[in-house]
Amino acid sequence: MVWFLGGTAVLCLLYYIIIVIYSGVSTSFALIWPCLAIFLGLLAAGWWFGSQHEGRIPVWIGVSVGTVCAAGFLILVITEVLIGWSAITATGQPADYVIVLGARVRGTKISNSLKQRLDRAIEYSEEYPNTVLVLSGGKGPGEEISEARAMYEYLQYNGIPEDKLLIEDQSSDTVQNIEFSRTVIDRQEYNKAQAARAHLMEFYRERPDGDTIRIGILTSNYHVFRAEAIARRQEIEPVGVAAACDPVLAVHLWLREAFAVLKTNLWEDCKKTKKMVRFNVNWSRMREQ
Repeated sequence: MVWFLGGTAVLCLLYYIIIVIYSGVSTSFALIWPCLAIFLGLLAAGWWFGSQHEGRIPVWIGVSVGTVCAAGFLILVITEVLIGWSAITATGQPADYVIVLGARVRGTKISNSLKQRLDRAIEYSEEYPNTVLVLSGGKGPGEEISEARAMYEYLQYNGIPEDKLLIEDQSSDTVQNIEFSRTVIDRQEYNKAQAARAHLMEFYRERPDGDTIRIGILTSNYHVFRAEAIARRQEIEPVGVAAACDPVLAVHLWLREAFAVLKTNLWEDCKKTKKMVRFNVNWSRMREQ
């Protein structure tokens, strides 16, 4: 076990070096790998010390550390399975609008992750030419133009018609991507209805299923699960469209996404708990009055 933990720690350090060389020191969440290496190294040292000095380490310490590590590993595995299942089962069915989620832009140059999303968007647009693509992503640090503008220029260059592209360039995270893109879609639908009335059409046809529009979300395969969950919280039942992710960064991106999923769920649970506490406090005050 000592050799296994130590070897895994070394692999984490080597992978961190690969990430830095390939994508740069500023790669999001990259420091998790040296942190994991240190953690695994400490576990290996503790295991070795315990085997060399039996009885020197209290049993409860070993049991506690083992339980915490096993629980954390199990939670991580379950989260990765859920992420993987969403990536595999993303239907890619036709939709009226597809929100293409942005990714990092270096200056004016799109990253590999964003290019793969856009290439998938081109494939989807060729398969369903009536779908409107909503390009979502604001301008972040180190970006000379917004992610949405970079996506627009790439898709225009690759032959996607201008009337099939909408831009949302104010968002800074996935929640805002979907929320602000829905506003853009609603505005577009309103303009279509106004245009229909202006041309004296007899009626503006509703969808037969009673839903005004069908919205898809196109993002990297590892990101589909969280994006769909966020969309459902905003009362959107999305069509998932998965793009491939960068093969060199795949392990890093999937691990980072697992932590992002856990963080998002914990944040939502905290907000719900706060609301419940406030409600109970207000209710108690009302009863006292």
